[in-house]
Amino acid sequence: MASEYTTNGHQHQATDPKTTDSSTSQLAPTSPRQLHCRQKPQFHSKPNRRRGKSVSFAGIFRRRHLLRYLLLLPLTLYFSGVITCVGPLSAILLRAPPPPPGSVYRSHEVFEKLWPEIQFDNSSSVELSSIWRYRRKLREQKLCQNATDRQGTESPMLDRYLIVEANGGLNQQRSSICSAVAVAGLLGATLIIPRFEFHSVWRDSSEFADIYDEEHFISTLKDFVKVVREPPEELMKTYDFNTSNIPNIRVQAWATHRYYLEEVSPVLRDQRVIRISPFANRLSMSVPPHIQFLRCLTNYRALRFSSPISTLAKKLINRMTEKSSISGGKYVSIHLRFEEDMVAFSCCLFDGGKPEKSEMDAIREMGWGKKFKSKDRLIAPGLNRINGRCPMTPLEVGMMLRGMGFANDTPIYLASGKIYQADRNLRPLHKMFPLLQTKESLATADELAEFQGFSSRLAALDYAVCLFSEVFVSTQGGNFPHFLMGHRRFLYNGHAKTIRPDKPRLVLLLHNSSLRWDAFKNEMRSMLAEIDRKGTSVPVVKKSNRKASIYSNPLPECRCIWESKNLSSGFMLKTPE
Repeated sequence: MASEYTTNGHQHQATDPKTTDSSTSQLAPTSPRQLHCRQKPQFHSKPNRRRGKSVSFAGIFRRRHLLRYLLLLPLTLYFSGVITCVGPLSAILLRAPPPPPGSVYRSHEVFEKLWPEIQFDNSSSVELSSIWRYRRKLREQKLCQNATDRQGTESPMLDRYLIVEANGGLNQQRSSICSAVAVAGLLGATLIIPRFEFHSVWRDSSEFADIYDEEHFISTLKDFVKVVREPPEELMKTYDFNTSNIPNIRVQAWATHRYYLEEVSPVLRDQRVIRISPFANRLSMSVPPHIQFLRCLTNYRALRFSSPISTLAKKLINRMTEKSSISGGKYVSIHLRFEEDMVAFSCCLFDGGKPEKSEMDAIREMGWGKKFKSKDRLIAPGLNRINGRCPMTPLEVGMMLRGMGFANDTPIYLASGKIYQADRNLRPLHKMFPLLQTKESLATADELAEFQGFSSRLAALDYAVCLFSEVFVSTQGGNFPHFLMGHRRFLYNGHAKTIRPDKPRLVLLLHNSSLRWDAFKNEMRSMLAEIDRKGTSVPVVKKSNRKASIYSNPLPECRCIWESKNLSSGFMLKTPE
């Protein structure tokens, strides 16, 4: 007969005493502990024998459960510990690692922290008149080679005509013009004044005569390469007076002079007139000296800005000089590449957060289509910044110059297009250098009216003002600083007088939120000294090096032009009649 009782809030069923032993043996196997428990003496009286046996059975039952709990306790504690630890551990494992030094734009945070010290620090500032300490040591050179030596070129075919279409911006077109003269000289052909291809990015419809002094170009080259404005009428009649009907030769990039002699010259002899389009980078930088001379002659003598550009450029230079009286008429020019299209093209991130990223994605989509979404293109803003490929912000340029020792009363000329979010991004630079000028601030609206909408003409104005500055600051690569450095070497006895920042070094410094102003200044002074030393150096020219350019380093290949240079006001700019 069974009865029910309650222990610890749970209901249990007690079996009949007569069957207790057998039932117990069936419920669970006998263990040493259970045997030991059953062998213990019972301390109760006879009248309560039934109750005692019931209690004894309940005790055994409780001990059995206790034993199970004791056996499971270590395992339970183990899993509890794992569960407790896995939370924080998984958080640690899944937490993104800290960004590599220099990969995140933090310059604005560093500036805010250091601004009180920057604002009142004008101690030990550099003097513009003595900033450049290194001087170029000129070596004795052999006599200049006769530029009219035509060894290795075709015999003159003056009844054969070469047409090229120069594409790109102001200085890419300039490079194409110089190479066109060299190719015409190499082939012994008459060069037609180069055409300018309209580009959807620059959107400038200017022609050659709008940018350069056409008469000066033709007359300077007349003893070396014949240049005319148009092919003969009887020849154009053959092509229905349509230039697009003239055979176009697709020339490989960086083609050698032998390629032109072997592949292009026979076609020219047969057709009498040929067209090469596009023509950017279509001639190797390594060519025979007499052909390289034609490039030098074109770039440093024949290409002079047109009268409208020269006239306004001289006014801007004079006004900038007048506003720089505090430094003896000397000023610093900065080529700032922080326009909207440059920021988008760089694929770099700054301090605009998600709205900035979305905006740049849209601009890239609109300007370059699917180019940045192709599978083989990796967009890595952090890596771009570490490698120095991101354009410097106005704030970073200002901090660098103040760190180098340029005082807040240094006259600055800013050469740029429309700065991305100009009000916000230019504010820190204005705070650091209040004497900041642009072509828009130096010229009247009426003076600039005929230049508006023509990016190449506006760039030519900037080029001229930067050319005559005591210090030129290049913040991003490109053809503008590339060509300007070469012209400045002509002006300043071989020294470029150009600050080209070590951007990988700079971004590491500006990544450090605990950076001290004194430490930053020491780094910038060291950088300036290194830039000064390198400003007079001439890179070793290798035949395979396409970047070894006479445009940025005219010496030694353009030495003959350099030795006979004319540093009067007519250099690069047309003298008023």
